[in-house]
Amino acid sequence: MSDRAVSPHLAITRAELAAARAALDPRAGPVVLVPTMGALHAGHERLLHAARTLAGPEGSVVVSIFVNPLQFGPGEDLDRYPRTLDEDLAMCASAGARLVFAPSLTEMYPGGKPDVTVDPGPVGQVFEGHFRPGFFGGVLTVVLKLLHLTRPATAVFGQKDAQQLALVRRMVADMDLDVAIESVPIVRDADGLATSSRNRYLSAADRAVALTMPRALRAGEARAAEGAAAVLAAAQEVLGGEPALAVDYVAVVDARTFGPVRPGEAGPALLVAAARAGGTRLIDNMPVLLAADTAAEGGSHDPATEGPAGHAAHH
Repeated sequence: MSDRAVSPHLAITRAELAAARAALDPRAGPVVLVPTMGALHAGHERLLHAARTLAGPEGSVVVSIFVNPLQFGPGEDLDRYPRTLDEDLAMCASAGARLVFAPSLTEMYPGGKPDVTVDPGPVGQVFEGHFRPGFFGGVLTVVLKLLHLTRPATAVFGQKDAQQLALVRRMVADMDLDVAIESVPIVRDADGLATSSRNRYLSAADRAVALTMPRALRAGEARAAEGAAAVLAAAQEVLGGEPALAVDYVAVVDARTFGPVRPGEAGPALLVAAARAGGTRLIDNMPVLLAADTAAEGGSHDPATEGPAGHAAHH
């Protein structure tokens, strides 16, 4: 590919982005957006290569790099979130990205914090939305702005942020946005931990604790033939065996709606979990193909609301 070794055009302002975007000939191939907060890692690299494939030999990959304050709550890591623009640009170049939009806060929100934001609806209030109030409103607002500013044919997201992916798809459908949303499976390090920009916060001891998460998900996945209750119980058992891991939630949900999987229901579902290892919060998930749960207790068992010890999650 001719543009693979060429540094992408870096746009800092909206005006620079508009000029660079206008120079991309839509007849040559589609524009594919990869929205990121930077601190790119192997997971992002997979997104970039997927975008390059979707764009085709003549299309263009556009990457946004912006640490969005609207999705950080009080006491979260906005100020210390890693910012590695030079390294990010190098990865974008090696993956064949043609344009990188890395705006400042005032370029992204020229009027300050916007008065009008996207309401994520009921799905945005549970799980991540419950533990990080306002998070999904901030995510969807910036994603909507980026889609308008870059006007891609397709945008690519990672499946690690599964609830975010579900909400972006819902926003695109509900708001009649003319963009396709594609997803890329989770990329894991050799030890099984899902790649994340925040993994660099982990000490060696914290990382050892964090590895309980993928072990728990694998344990749950191995019980899928026994139904949702068995999946949840297996994951809870592993998580409960590591007292240094502070579990926010673990649940079996419908991957599209993040609603509960009904007792006895068979078919594809998602085992999701969030926890803290040391001071670092981790999220992870695993697709599971459920068989009918013959042990379901007459509808009284709701796998989507279970906490780490077999009880309703403490909020």
